[in-house]
Amino acid sequence: MGLFSSNTSKEQTVNKIRPTVVKTQNVAKELMETAKRNNVHASSLDFDILEVKTYTRVNTEKMESDWEEIGASELHELDDATAILNKNFQIKQVYEIEIYTKNENDIFKNFHAAVGANATKCKVYLSVKEGSEVAAVPKFEEEFLRYINKSKIRAGILVGMFDEMVFDVVSRASALAKVGGVIKYEKNQTILIAEAYEPTPTINDAFLKHFEKEGAATGEHEKVDYSKRGFIHSVLEGDTLLEYIKPRKGKAGRNCRGEYMEPTEPLVKYAPDFSVDETIEVIDNVENILYRAKRSGYISLEAGKYQIKSDMDVGEISFKTTGSVLTGLGSDVSLSVKENDSQKDAIGAGMEVQVSEIDIKGNVGPNSKVYANRATVEGQTHKTSHITANDLTINIHKGFASGDNIQITRLEHGVAEGKKVEITQAMGGTIRAKDIEIGQCTSYVKATASRLIEIKKLQGSENIFTIDPLLQKEKNEDFSEKKHEIHELQTSVDEIKKEIDKYKKMIKDNTDSFNEIKKRLMHFKQNGIKMPTAFVAKYKQHMKAQEYLDGIINEYKVKNDKLTLLNAKTTSLQENIFDARIINRDKWVGHNELIFKLIEPPIEVSYKPYEGSMDKIFALVQLDDGMFEIRAVKE
Repeated sequence: MGLFSSNTSKEQTVNKIRPTVVKTQNVAKELMETAKRNNVHASSLDFDILEVKTYTRVNTEKMESDWEEIGASELHELDDATAILNKNFQIKQVYEIEIYTKNENDIFKNFHAAVGANATKCKVYLSVKEGSEVAAVPKFEEEFLRYINKSKIRAGILVGMFDEMVFDVVSRASALAKVGGVIKYEKNQTILIAEAYEPTPTINDAFLKHFEKEGAATGEHEKVDYSKRGFIHSVLEGDTLLEYIKPRKGKAGRNCRGEYMEPTEPLVKYAPDFSVDETIEVIDNVENILYRAKRSGYISLEAGKYQIKSDMDVGEISFKTTGSVLTGLGSDVSLSVKENDSQKDAIGAGMEVQVSEIDIKGNVGPNSKVYANRATVEGQTHKTSHITANDLTINIHKGFASGDNIQITRLEHGVAEGKKVEITQAMGGTIRAKDIEIGQCTSYVKATASRLIEIKKLQGSENIFTIDPLLQKEKNEDFSEKKHEIHELQTSVDEIKKEIDKYKKMIKDNTDSFNEIKKRLMHFKQNGIKMPTAFVAKYKQHMKAQEYLDGIINEYKVKNDKLTLLNAKTTSLQENIFDARIINRDKWVGHNELIFKLIEPPIEVSYKPYEGSMDKIFALVQLDDGMFEIRAVKE
């Protein structure tokens, strides 16, 4: 914001006044009063600086000293922190000026600028408006310096102090004026014309809880998810949990008006009134006190003491009680959910849980999600629930479960995906794993494995047991990438092979003529005869063709070797299917289907065991005619 604008955009009738000489400390006020006495607008007046007198004094604690005038040469001697930042030091300026009606031919009439400052007035700027211009005149530097000083005085800014940069500003402007004859400002420009001693602000004490990870929405139109309100705050070893910022009184300053700026006393509101146990490290620094976690877990405040714990018992996890619990899989937090009423949910509807380990005594509700390294569910899972854990044990499963090792007591039309899945009783559902073991299999079970399916007892029908080497997602993606790469390599190898055959034939067809040319060139060289240009060109052409052939042969070898390796890897995946087994330790009842999926060719081989069959172990075999068939084999 401008402290004083030096020009007005409105034209008006100007009544001239008699030039008046006055002495004042407040030039802006004197201009206003002169304008009022003469019934003219203050913007129609201008002034010249006739003399600037500077006075200083150093008061004592008990009394004020007399003002003493100092010369211009002494001003810069004052401009140091020792004198200026003495709270008893005072400075003022008295200006002798001549006030007169503004000259319409003033060289700065089209120079639209204002003096502005920061909040403390320790930095003062000349803000030049876009479109301003000023023409070069004799003694331009003196005129521009006078203009800046007049603008500062109008704004109550001391001249001759804190303004060492002004001489450089004036010099650069003068150089531009001399080059172009006029200075034009095509955009707004801000120029520093004074800089005093900025005070250092006082810092009040503060207490920060870094462990609180806010779940609130940040955008204007985003909704707050109140289900994720931070019931448990997980921490990792080395995390900064708490921080007390110590109060610090600021440092004094003095602004460009000469005003001393005393720092305020800091407010103390948050001095630590708590303690910590051995799980939290206290680091007392000059500016703050840091509290850091010495182990992973969750932070707890009990009886005024902060500590880090690993185990927690809760009755239930629901929107009303805890909200979602998101401590992360690496938090070392073990959670036990005690609610075991069969008519209630231990994990409530729509809740999300992320912990290192969790034991759920009861049911997992609809649309809930549980993520852990180890998890147990002693109740049942809702059909819309989702549980993921490396080691997962579920009593009755109706939802979706994924992990490395999964054990399910009873599968009721749920989904289980893992590396190894063991199910005591399967009553419909979908199972996908490397190895699958089912104790009692009833009906409508779809089990897909990449290596082994074993059923202890079969008591139903309409089951589909499938062996798929590409069942695992990473293998499927890897195969898809390899297949695409094999196709591209095969195309490239075929094209290079055609190019090799083409150049081999061309070189072979021209070998006799090349040898003849080579022989003649050697003759010419030995006898000092200038070699014909046409012979030399044909010789070089043949050599380049041979070099090109050598290059593409090498490229063919590299790409063909890579193609062979990729094909071998694909074949290896295919060969795994011949080691895979589907085993039924019981007799076959009802209608069931066995399927083996081949990679190349991409076909499915199907077999339906006969009712009452006692064949137990089934594998895929390749016949002499190259066809594939599912057969019963020995263990």
